[in-house]
Amino acid sequence: MARQQYTAAKTRTQGRAAWAISFRHPAKPDPRTNSGMKIRRGLGKIEDAEADRLVAEMNQLLGDESWWSITQRDRAERQFSPNIVAAFYDPLEPEVQDTSILRESFIALKDKSEGYVRVQFVGTTGAGKTTLLRHMIGSDPKKDRFPSTSTAKTTIADIEVITAPGPYEAIVTFFDEWRVHTNIIECLIEAGNAVWENLSDDKIADRLLHHSDQKFRLSYVLGSWKPNLAIAVSDDDWSMATNAPISEAGSDEDGTLSSDDQRKCQDFLEGMVTRVKESAGAVIQEMIEQFGPDANDPTGNDYDVYQDIFESGFEDSTSFDDIAKDIMDEIRQRFDSITGNLQRRKSGWPESWKLVTDDRDDFVRQIRWFSSNHAKAYGRLLTPLVDGIRVKGPLHPRFSNRQDKLVLIDGQGLGHTPDSSASVTTHVTDRFASVDVILLVDSAEQPLQAAPLALMRAALSSGHQRKLAIAFTKFDNVKGDNLPGAREKRAHVMASVRNGVTSFKDMGQIAVGALQRSIDSRCFMLGYLDHPSENLPKAFVGEFDRLLDFFQSSIVPIEAIDLNPIYDMSGVAFAVRDAADDFNKRWAGLLGMEAGYGTKKEHWTRIKALTRRFAQQSDVEYDTLRPVADLLKRLEESILVFLEKPLGWSRRPSDEDEAEAVLSAIRQQVSAAMRELSHTRIAAQHLAEWVDAYHQRGKGSTNDRSRQIMNIYDAAAPIPGTLVDRIAVEFLREVQQTVRKAITDNGGIIENP
Repeated sequence: MARQQYTAAKTRTQGRAAWAISFRHPAKPDPRTNSGMKIRRGLGKIEDAEADRLVAEMNQLLGDESWWSITQRDRAERQFSPNIVAAFYDPLEPEVQDTSILRESFIALKDKSEGYVRVQFVGTTGAGKTTLLRHMIGSDPKKDRFPSTSTAKTTIADIEVITAPGPYEAIVTFFDEWRVHTNIIECLIEAGNAVWENLSDDKIADRLLHHSDQKFRLSYVLGSWKPNLAIAVSDDDWSMATNAPISEAGSDEDGTLSSDDQRKCQDFLEGMVTRVKESAGAVIQEMIEQFGPDANDPTGNDYDVYQDIFESGFEDSTSFDDIAKDIMDEIRQRFDSITGNLQRRKSGWPESWKLVTDDRDDFVRQIRWFSSNHAKAYGRLLTPLVDGIRVKGPLHPRFSNRQDKLVLIDGQGLGHTPDSSASVTTHVTDRFASVDVILLVDSAEQPLQAAPLALMRAALSSGHQRKLAIAFTKFDNVKGDNLPGAREKRAHVMASVRNGVTSFKDMGQIAVGALQRSIDSRCFMLGYLDHPSENLPKAFVGEFDRLLDFFQSSIVPIEAIDLNPIYDMSGVAFAVRDAADDFNKRWAGLLGMEAGYGTKKEHWTRIKALTRRFAQQSDVEYDTLRPVADLLKRLEESILVFLEKPLGWSRRPSDEDEAEAVLSAIRQQVSAAMRELSHTRIAAQHLAEWVDAYHQRGKGSTNDRSRQIMNIYDAAAPIPGTLVDRIAVEFLREVQQTVRKAITDNGGIIENP
């Protein structure tokens, strides 16, 4: 980044008495704007003259390049005010990015060496995985309501529960400031697009408060838009009068906002909507003056082009950054009411919160603030800002007296996808290697859908299928004239499972055959989970016991097998070619570079949003657009097919299960290496190219952005061919070396090395 001269200014957030200092950092680039990172720090309630003095100090730092290194912090502390030194140098200090390290430092995640079973809960949104978790930890649906449940995407943070004697302990970690700021930027852009589309204030507010991927909901933190808006039809008109599950309606203890607090939230939101309209409107007016009245005509041929120009102009405006910073300041205030041990980063942004107590009620009441989705508490909840919750204590089920040693891990849902060949988010698959059980939670009311099948394929291709179990919820709702009893209902559900496994036949007979033979014992039928544990019918309690027994069996050591596969490594070249070809063709279709191939062209705004995530290094995915996971999936599945067909064995396998156990260990090691390779080749090695793709602007930018992305993929996953290509050869060699090492590390034999 070229060195630029920046100056600081004092600012005052609308309606507040305290001063803040605002500046762009000359040594901290912002990939979103190609300029210095916009920094704003509070100075407190000080006199105007004192604020001017502090601004002058900051301008000294900004005007002299000799200060622009973190090594100068000690010298600066001897010359400048502490809050000015912190504002300038804190952004240059490395932050702890892996919050799991923070959680581990306070509560260790126990494993099989201590007799614990680690269970990962996965499933589509609304399948009931968090409700199932409640039963496993004895959480009452009316009294405790932890973790929170909903048919919407409620669980976005990792929730880790460790059953252990002693006091109740908890640590909550928060997304870093940059990640939250990125989400706010994306919400603001969508709110600005609502202005561009000439939508109402209600629609503008809705887009501001609810991120398009439904995972980041500002309404939880900032409050609902018009919370007292009259509802024409009573909720009772939509409810059954009999046989209703237990209500989760909260009481005043849940933090229902007072009318004054609701008014303050509404005033703030109205101010934000007004400012978004003014800022976006100014950009629209400039465009009309430059391009004419057709610039924002939705019927025009160049409407998408003009919208791209508008979106970029709106995001680049000074007022846009000011609105984003004001929202960040408002969010910071929500942490002021937190009691307990709150740790902050050097920037002042919250990092973690800790609790130790012997009082279970106090424990649940306090931890709930970080996971609740209670609508009456909107404006106080911190749920969207939480990236991880780890708790430990005597959290055992109430449907039996069992006190198994468990680590139960719940996370974001799989989402719904129409394509079973779609990749599973790496936020889910990254956990596979570190857990003992992958518990897929799905509804028994319908056949296995695409997302659960994709999860099963991911477990199979990565060598973790032995960890797989399926808990079918809502078994009580499986009904039909041809299903008179529980046996027929189970057979009906299992027929869907077997059909799903049969669809994996392209992945090889050894792995798929082993799963087919064991799948029946890995499926558990559960029902009435929306009722208290004490009321569960005896048969479902029996299924719970059988599930807990499966958990315990998963950590029984597996005897070593004296069986060695023999391979010729030339076959890896065909696997890599197939994977790279499939990956590139899929993305060519998504980007609109090639027609067909079973993919639909994605809208340019989603592609642009993906490049923003890469450019800002906040994520490698945007909703269902997952290039890293896509490449990983295709490499895993192609290499699985290669591994399934060795040249021979050191002896004849006694059966396919024995062969599968040997090959699974190899696949697991390959999967771990391919995970790292996919991330490095697509994200880490091409940051500059992703930034360039994001900054494409104006007419033709959609096609230019798509071409740049395809250039990244061509370099990251080149297709080996008959012609010698250095990039393709290096890619092939890297994969071959990885597979070779996995084979030999697990006792395999390489012929003609």
